[in-house]
Amino acid sequence: MSTFVVIAVLVIAAAALVFIGHGRARGGGRGLKHRFGPEYDRSVALHDGYVPAAERELAERVKQYGPLKAKPLAPEARERYQAQWAEIQSQFVESPQTAATKADALLSHLAEERGLPGGEQFEEQMAALSVHHAHCAHGYRSMHTAARSRAGTEEIREAMLEARSLFEALVSEQPTDPPRSRPQSPDRGHAPWAQGRRQAKGSGTG
Repeated sequence: MSTFVVIAVLVIAAAALVFIGHGRARGGGRGLKHRFGPEYDRSVALHDGYVPAAERELAERVKQYGPLKAKPLAPEARERYQAQWAEIQSQFVESPQTAATKADALLSHLAEERGLPGGEQFEEQMAALSVHHAHCAHGYRSMHTAARSRAGTEEIREAMLEARSLFEALVSEQPTDPPRSRPQSPDRGHAPWAQGRRQAKGSGTG
């Protein structure tokens, strides 16, 4: 009888450990999905839907780039970047492709000045951005793609709107936790590409 009791206790203990392990795995998955947002779904898609492989990759990103500390941005540097971004906005109407190229380069330089890897290796810089600015880093990817392809005006406009969120995060000292309900930037609706988007909807032209 005592042997039976011992075996039963061991079986129950093993089952409990398996249950706890599954619970932790699910919790880790939820944590990564919450942390990485769109990058989580993209990583899963790149691994053909195999979640464990995607989560291992994302966890490795956190391990590698998580310890990086953001370097403060001097007030004069912040003003310079803001002026450059405003100039890019004004150039969009005349030359969307030129604006996209300049915006891509500006984001790369700004990220490097804030202490992230240099833009010479885009994927490495993107991986670091996905750890520290996960919920707006996809804007940089969209901008990078638009700057290096024959993208149409509407596609570039959408990319610049997405990239604006990352620019604001990098140029400010604010944390970039998952957004809840952020107020719209006062000048966002007045950006040339935003105006063009409203006119395109009203006129039926691209």
